Amino acid sequence: MSRIKIGQIGIGHNHGADKMTALRHLPDLFEIVGVAEKDPVWREKRGALPAYAGLPFLSEEALLQCPGLQAVLVETDVPELIPTALPCAARGLHIHLDKPAGESMADFRRLLALCDNRSLALQLAYVYRYNPALRFCQKAVQEGWLGDIFEIHAVMSRDDGDRPDYRRWLAQFKGGAMYIFAGYLIDQVLQMLGKPERVTPFLKQTRKDGLIDNGLAVLEYARATATIRVSVAEIDGMRHRRFIVCGTGGSVELCPIEKSSGQYYTDPLQVRLTLKKATGGYAAGTHLVDCGPLGSRYEAQLREFADIIHGKMANPYPWRHELLLHQTLLAACGYAGEE
Repeated sequence: MSRIKIGQIGIGHNHGADKMTALRHLPDLFEIVGVAEKDPVWREKRGALPAYAGLPFLSEEALLQCPGLQAVLVETDVPELIPTALPCAARGLHIHLDKPAGESMADFRRLLALCDNRSLALQLAYVYRYNPALRFCQKAVQEGWLGDIFEIHAVMSRDDGDRPDYRRWLAQFKGGAMYIFAGYLIDQVLQMLGKPERVTPFLKQTRKDGLIDNGLAVLEYARATATIRVSVAEIDGMRHRRFIVCGTGGSVELCPIEKSSGQYYTDPLQVRLTLKKATGGYAAGTHLVDCGPLGSRYEAQLREFADIIHGKMANPYPWRHELLLHQTLLAACGYAGEE
């Protein structure tokens, strides 16, 4: 099929450069027309990164007027994601949107409506959806291996105590660290348990600098609870990131959720699977299941984006799921009244 003409708007998102690197590894699927970044600060900080070498930097308007442009990666700094995506949708462009999707539920609803009404692909950049070990956990739940689920415990933490500039950046968001990181975990929980009956946030600060850096949210269901924890004050927190699901017939545990860092993850991921009875091809007892390495963190997602645009598959995360995910994220971050 013909290559998709695509551009990137913004280089301020922390995942923007790695996303462009992944895109450039898929020349059979995408033709990159250029990059736009209106903020001279970001141009100075990131414009010379290898990911953008040889690509033309255009004004946003010039990029959007490129003949045959079909899609955009929206990779601005987080506060500008939705304001940038809205005019792209109004122009009829397919959108890969980095996350999270804004502190205003009303604005995100407008974007979803625009994309739905115009049959545009809108792909949110939640990379855990493509993690083979988490997909194994999803399979164990969906195929009933674990019986009735009664508990999920999910943690996504790190240590940023020595990065005052980053802490100040996080502090601009009412939900602090939870707003940036909790969506990855909530996304997985919703796929397993659906819409919670109630979401209760517990938002704390480890120091007096205005940043909510230690958060817990409890998602309540009729017969289950899920806890979402995020901290940016946990020593060696990235190695402690975990996802645990417990049911009446067994459990799955993944820790750490990812291994290594950067573009390619080569260390195999292992899930600890414990079963009360033999099921799913596994005997009763405990197994360490090798799910293989993650590989590229972003290429699978971008391949899926191309397939959705070409009509080869329906979006596995339709707008109703993205709406519920963002509603639940804002509730977990203490954004009262954002329905």
